[in-house]
Amino acid sequence: MTAKNPVVWFEIYVNNIISAQKFYEQVLNLKLMDLPMPENMGNGMEMKAFPMEMDQDGASGALVKMPGFEPGKNSTIIYFRSDDCSIEEARVADAGGTVFQSKQSIGDYGFMVLAQDLEGNMFGIHSQK
Repeated sequence: MTAKNPVVWFEIYVNNIISAQKFYEQVLNLKLMDLPMPENMGNGMEMKAFPMEMDQDGASGALVKMPGFEPGKNSTIIYFRSDDCSIEEARVADAGGTVFQSKQSIGDYGFMVLAQDLEGNMFGIHSQK
């Protein structure tokens, strides 16, 4: 594998895709877009994609509502990039989420915050300052 950032996609499973979209847009100060499903995937799946540039290294992903996949208590944590993760941390409660771990140093690797969204999914926010 030659990619500098080998993760290329993530999915956060939700039950209420509209409130999840509003939560992540408010906390991360960005806009999610509808991601149309191919006709052969007509199983009730809905997706709202985070901003992405497909020709760049790094990851993007989507909120996903799909029958049979329940949110919360997941074993994968996605970290979002930030200039200063305390900014997004301050938005979490107002958006209806919970801060699990306030901003803390991770030494030479910067700083991180852990939070939970409206449906119990854990996610991280990372910054260098």
